[in-house]
Amino acid sequence: MATAGSGDVLTGMIAGMFAQIQSPAKAAQAGVFLHGKAGDFAAAKLGQHAMISGDIISCIHEAIRQSL
Repeated sequence: MATAGSGDVLTGMIAGMFAQIQSPAKAAQAGVFLHGKAGDFAAAKLGQHAMISGDIISCIHEAIRQSL
């Protein structure tokens, strides 16, 4: 997940969580957790070396669905 744009994806996820949760600490925890899960799903599909930030974005729904 050390690829260009993955930090931007994480920042967006935390910002989105903050808009819903209204607690900076909880938003950061939720954003980091879901970002990691989405990265795990993307890596399982594509491999760690071929993954780009857009692949993380495309797996966010899976991470959220599994975490509910």
